[in-house]
Amino acid sequence: MEGRKLQLAGKSTFLVSLPKRWVTNAGLKAGDTLFVDTETDGSVSVRLRSGSRPVVRRKSFVERGEETREHLLRKLIGAYISGFGLIEVRYSPSRGAFVRKVAREFCHLVIGPEVIEESAGSILIQDLSDPSELSSEKCLRRMHLTVRAMLEDAVAGLKSGNETTVHDVGQRSQDVSRLYWMVAKQYHLAHGGPSDGQGVTWIHGHRLIAKLLERIGEHAQRISTNGAALASARGLDPKLLEQINEARTSAVAILDKAFNALVTRNIDAANEAIDARVEHQKRIDDLARLVSARRGPSLLPLGTIVDSLGRTVVYAAEIAEEAIDLAVSTNEDATA
Repeated sequence: MEGRKLQLAGKSTFLVSLPKRWVTNAGLKAGDTLFVDTETDGSVSVRLRSGSRPVVRRKSFVERGEETREHLLRKLIGAYISGFGLIEVRYSPSRGAFVRKVAREFCHLVIGPEVIEESAGSILIQDLSDPSELSSEKCLRRMHLTVRAMLEDAVAGLKSGNETTVHDVGQRSQDVSRLYWMVAKQYHLAHGGPSDGQGVTWIHGHRLIAKLLERIGEHAQRISTNGAALASARGLDPKLLEQINEARTSAVAILDKAFNALVTRNIDAANEAIDARVEHQKRIDDLARLVSARRGPSLLPLGTIVDSLGRTVVYAAEIAEEAIDLAVSTNEDATA
C-alpha cells in the first residue's frame, strides 16, 4: 500500500492521483470517466463501470452418494478457482456428515470460504475473500518467502531427521497451495472482466509463477521427508552433507535473484539467474556421482534430495524467464 496526498483544486474540489500501473492495466486514458462509490465502512472505491456491484456467481453440486472425499474436494476447489462466490452442495440425509466434513476441510484448505447455511439436505459456502486485500503480487511475495524458508529448514533438518521439522515443512507446503489457489482464482476473475489485455497478461504470468513456486515447495517437502528417512542411517559422509548444504545455498540464491528480477523488472538480473543454473548443475552432477557410489538404504532418499535440489533451480530459472517476458511486455520502462 502506498500513500497519496490529497490536493485542493479551487475552493471545494479535492483531488488524489491514481497509481499509473492501475490506470494502464485498466486501459484508461485522460478524459475517461470513473465511478466513485462510498462503502459502508467509510472507504471509497473507484470503479470502471457504474451500476450495482457484480452479481455473485453461484455453483450447485448434487452429491449422489458415490463421491469420494478427493472427488468432492476437487469439485469445490475447482468452483473456488473459477470464481464462484457461492457454492452449494445438495445431498441425501444419509450423506450429510460426509459432505459437511469435506466442506469444512475445503474451507480450511483455501483462503476465504466459510459455511454460511446448512439444512438437512444442503450446505452453502460463501467466499468472503477480497482480492483487493490480497493481490496476486502479495501472494507471490508470501509464497517466495515461504518456499525459501522451507528449503533452508528441510536441509537443516537433514542431520537430525526431526519429525517436528518434517511436519512444519509439510504444513507450510499446504499454505503455499492455498496462496496458489488464490492466484488461480484471480486469474479466472481477470478473464471475466474488462481489460485492455495487459492486465490479463500480468495475472497470467503471476499464475504461472505461482505454480512454479508451489512446485518448489513440493520439492522442499520431498527433501524434508527424505531427510527424516535418513535419520536412522549412520555415518553420513560430512563432505556429502556439506555439498548438499552448498547446493541448497546455491538454489536459494538463484531463486532469490529470479524473484527479485520479477518484482523489479530487471532483465539483467533475470539473465544472471538463468545463467547461474549452469554452475548449479555442476554441483548437482558432482553430488549425484558421490551419492551413486553409496550402498544401502540411504541411496534412494539421498538421490531424491539431490534431484529435488536440481529441480528447484530448473523452476527458479523458469521464474526468471517469465520475469523477462513480463518486463518486456509492460508499457513502463524495464531495466535492461
